[in-house]
Amino acid sequence: MDSGENSIRDQAVRDQYEEFPYPARDPADEATRLITGSPSHILEIEHFVLAGGRAGGRAGNFRALVAGGGTGDGAIMLAQQLSDRGTGSVTYLDMSAASLAIAKARAAARGLTNITFHRGSLLDLPAMLKAKDWAPFDYIDCCGVLHHLADPGNGLAALLAVLAPGGGLGLMLYGELGRTGVYPAQRAIARLSGGGPADERLALARTVVDAMPDGNWLKRNDHLADHLAGDDAGFHDLLLHSRDRAYLVGEVVELLAGAGLDITGFLPVGAYDPKHFLNDPTLIERAAALAPTERWALAEELSGALKTHVFYAVRAGDDQRGAARGFTPEMVPALREMAADRLADSLSLSPRLTATLGGVERQFEVPTGTAEIVALIDGRRNLRQIHGRLRAKGAKLSWLEFQAEFSTLYDVLHQLNILLFAGATSKKQC
Repeated sequence: MDSGENSIRDQAVRDQYEEFPYPARDPADEATRLITGSPSHILEIEHFVLAGGRAGGRAGNFRALVAGGGTGDGAIMLAQQLSDRGTGSVTYLDMSAASLAIAKARAAARGLTNITFHRGSLLDLPAMLKAKDWAPFDYIDCCGVLHHLADPGNGLAALLAVLAPGGGLGLMLYGELGRTGVYPAQRAIARLSGGGPADERLALARTVVDAMPDGNWLKRNDHLADHLAGDDAGFHDLLLHSRDRAYLVGEVVELLAGAGLDITGFLPVGAYDPKHFLNDPTLIERAAALAPTERWALAEELSGALKTHVFYAVRAGDDQRGAARGFTPEMVPALREMAADRLADSLSLSPRLTATLGGVERQFEVPTGTAEIVALIDGRRNLRQIHGRLRAKGAKLSWLEFQAEFSTLYDVLHQLNILLFAGATSKKQC
């Protein structure tokens, strides 16, 4: 594709997000809910990027950039979480004035003062860093953006140019298998639309989808039902986008490796573990023997339902996560979006959890007796302190025995993105 056609498509992408800011959001809703998700939840950043360290550390000056912030989901979530801790700041960047206005109104509705808004392209970040005298960022969110660029590698290079040493990224790219049917439908709609006004193309596209036979791959893909039956912004983003591409896991790994980055985890972790899509013990054993990247790819191939890939990455050689080396007494476990007492009460009544991973609903069983451990996980106590609390209550567990019990608990809850390792807030908490 020549530079002239790329420029035309660049402009079409900009026009789309002015006409259809995505995702559709109403700032008035901030009064009743905080939208949370992945990437960029503070606990995920601490686990997958900061090796269980606290965002901001002792200095309390954690700097986050949301590059391609859209209508604000990631920026608002992270800014609120940092504000609740009284530390850190978020810089929002997007090329769409319409999207920026919505994100800014959402921040105002929450009274957030730790977020600044800028309009521009992430490709201009290196120049903006100098022009605006920004310090490099400790963390960068780039969710659902790189796959819309003419050269995603250039986008990654721009992000890395403004990433501080020891920092990391939270990214999302489209998944090829989970988007089965999207690209033939995009081409069919383009053939019929004739490049008319946006509202006319949108109406025609809905007519085309309605007219498709039930056997069409798009119609058969239930994992896309939310966009097909949803608002105009979501429908347009799925089927009328002027530029997007999707990735297999291996292609994601290759793209990141080409930029000098290592992936520290796909989310949810369990969706990228092939054992959840296999029932034969021999096959599970064979899958477990594969290298991590091969296991991730196999899980995608077996599931067929991963329409997005959410993951974290750091510069090659920077991955120092404690969990990768085994559990140590100083590590601080935390529950994501769950109250410890309620989860512990639930597990004491029934050790089974039901969750859907990669389009498959499965039951998970938490080991008997671990509800007492769950009840003590508050995001402040480290493993040594939790072990001490259990012993004070009469549990006759050595450290090695406790470590084994916690490990079995972690193996279940971490797969579901419930249990992570957070940054300690106080060494004296007990």
